[in-house]
Amino acid sequence: MIHKLADVQSLYIGEGSKVWQFCVILPNAHIGDNCNICSHCLIENDVVVGNNVTVKSGVQLWDGIRLGNDVFIGPNVTFTNDKTPRSKHYPNEFLKTLVKQGASIGANATILPGITIGEFAMVGAGAVVTKDVKAHALVVGNPAKEIKK
Repeated sequence: MIHKLADVQSLYIGEGSKVWQFCVILPNAHIGDNCNICSHCLIENDVVVGNNVTVKSGVQLWDGIRLGNDVFIGPNVTFTNDKTPRSKHYPNEFLKTLVKQGASIGANATILPGITIGEFAMVGAGAVVTKDVKAHALVVGNPAKEIKK
């Protein structure tokens, strides 16, 4: 199901996935099966979204983002893909950010580029993730710190 007010340019939208209004999905993005891409999301070209993923409203998935299966991305989570951004100066390749299977990222968290969030990890709402998160860990705060494994 693709809402009539979404701009989906990609042919790689999995079976049973839903894309809601005011989303833009660029041509080379890959969206898995049974995903829910909520309203007001942008997904660039070099993005891979696994199966059974939920991306809540207001999220931008920039080039280099990889979301594993069963991942939850809360509303207004901010991903970045360039450690030294400058207007009109682009890197040859954007850093890869990996969110592994079953991980969840709470609302308004910020994920710096080149980070790996491990399997079934939990990033608390509003956290600023500046380094890798271990599998099954819970991180909160700015900068995000592990409080429970």
